[in-house]
Amino acid sequence: MSQARPGAEMAGLASLAEPTRRALYLYVQAQQSPVSREEAAAAVGVPQHTAKFHLDKLASDGLLQAGFARRGAGHGPGAGRPAKLYRPATRELTITVPERRYELAGQLMAHAISHARTHRMPVTEALDEAARGHGGTLANRARTAAGGNPSHTALLHAVRQVLNEEGYHASGDQVCLTLANCPFRALAAEHTDTICAMNLAIMKGLLDQLSELRLAPAPHPATRGCCVRLAAQYTPAT
Repeated sequence: MSQARPGAEMAGLASLAEPTRRALYLYVQAQQSPVSREEAAAAVGVPQHTAKFHLDKLASDGLLQAGFARRGAGHGPGAGRPAKLYRPATRELTITVPERRYELAGQLMAHAISHARTHRMPVTEALDEAARGHGGTLANRARTAAGGNPSHTALLHAVRQVLNEEGYHASGDQVCLTLANCPFRALAAEHTDTICAMNLAIMKGLLDQLSELRLAPAPHPATRGCCVRLAAQYTPAT
């Protein structure tokens, strides 16, 4: 895997500073095959023309590779025009994308240990309480971002933005949100039960404060991504 030159790397980092562009980059990175701008736009929740602009910018900055191919098995005159598809570039940035949140994990654990000593309670119970409190903070951020009296779609979009800012790379629709990245990956590898329980508590705290979304967190063990999935408690009306 090739290393980027300093100037090109700085351009790549600057490109990822834009939230929508970063979300699109993370989405493409998480896919097993090249994606179209239509797929990326739907996953991130932006118009197709916006997705095209940012995807092409990521390609010009060397963070994605773009090419044309027909989707499906058809060939010949009736097969349709080739679609522009995007996939991760082979270059490597000397940063962690998405950002890990080990400092947050340390803060939650330190708070839990202190609280457990003061109140003579199990540390696991105190960590669950601290994680739920952090989830509530994320819910407040989402409400603020969504504005006054937001629609279900607007609030869900704000939740996805907040989770992406936290490094979870959330994607999906009103039926299910998948968290394609674990912000505590190294810790989860060594202390799986503890970190997965903490993640689950964070999402419970988030959704407890956003009950109108009718989403519920559930364990979702996976070799890649987060151990939690946010699934709808009902089927939304069309």
